[in-house]
Amino acid sequence: MGELLHSLSQPLTTLRCSLELSLDEVAEQRQASVSTALQQTEKVIGMIQLMREYLDAEQPRPEACAAALAPAVRSVIEELASIAAVRGIQLRLVGTCAAVVPLPESRLRLALQYLVSTMIDTQSVGGKITLLLGESPAGAVLRAEDERGPREPSPTTATLRRVRLAIASRVFETAGASLVFCEVGCAGFVLRIPRRVGAPA
Repeated sequence: MGELLHSLSQPLTTLRCSLELSLDEVAEQRQASVSTALQQTEKVIGMIQLMREYLDAEQPRPEACAAALAPAVRSVIEELASIAAVRGIQLRLVGTCAAVVPLPESRLRLALQYLVSTMIDTQSVGGKITLLLGESPAGAVLRAEDERGPREPSPTTATLRRVRLAIASRVFETAGASLVFCEVGCAGFVLRIPRRVGAPA
């Protein structure tokens, strides 16, 4: 399946490039049609990328691959804070931990980005998202809460949102972690990294 998706993405990328070049060449009355076709192509390419990530999420990784949780969370928060601010949403991180997750850093960051960006996408203006990072004898916990509640996404957005959350879930489950979403509108989540996973040998 992964090879088929890879093969499909190549002609779509070529089509996208052709459409981008056509925008400058076609008559003005046809530019709207070409622009629409380009947008739809971009959407299909994005969906194929998500399908590939979904398949890759449960692939076994070398045991030597591991990344610290706290720096990855901080980096993702810093990266997404400006996007949240533009949408009138406050995003903050409280606490820290020493947990290490048996994942490549790129895979850990991807899963965290999908979790946090999905919360941002579904927040109303003026919303506040707080991520609480800590640890106990049982392991590390990353808890995300919102103080206003999510808005209803469009059907297309809701589908992409579910796919991104499913990818994040598979990534963390593969690492032996537990990810639970809030029941009402998936307004938050709780990620638990057991001590046996995060503790150094």
